[in-house]
Amino acid sequence: MSVRRVMPDIRSEAMEESRDFYGLMGFETVMNLGWVMTLASPSNPTAQVTFMSHDKSAPVVPDMSVEVDDVDAVHAVMREQGAEIVHPLQDEEWGVRRFFVRDPNGRVVNVLSHRSTTRG
Repeated sequence: MSVRRVMPDIRSEAMEESRDFYGLMGFETVMNLGWVMTLASPSNPTAQVTFMSHDKSAPVVPDMSVEVDDVDAVHAVMREQGAEIVHPLQDEEWGVRRFFVRDPNGRVVNVLSHRSTTRG
C-alpha cells in the first residue's frame, strides 16, 4: 500500500470566500461540485485543501482525506484491526472508491482511491 496524498477537509459555509482567501496564497480550484471544492497548488498539485458544506453520500464531513493506491486493501486492514468504519466502502459517482474510518483521536478520515486517472 502506498499513500498518494493527504489533505485537510474543512467544513465550510463560506465556499467562495474560502476559495478567494486561499487563492491569495496561490491555490487554484481543481474541482468544484457545489457541496465540495478542492484547491491545489499549481506548482505542487498534491498540495491541496478541500472545503465541504456537507458530504453528498456520507453522514459526516471528514476531517481529512488520504488517497491511497489500493483502498480495498486499506479497508481490509482497518476491519481486521477493529477500526470503526464510519461510512462503508463504496464507489462514488464522482470517480472515487472510498470509506470513512475514525482514528484514535476521534477524527474521521476519508480513505480513497481514484477509479480513473482523472483527478478531481
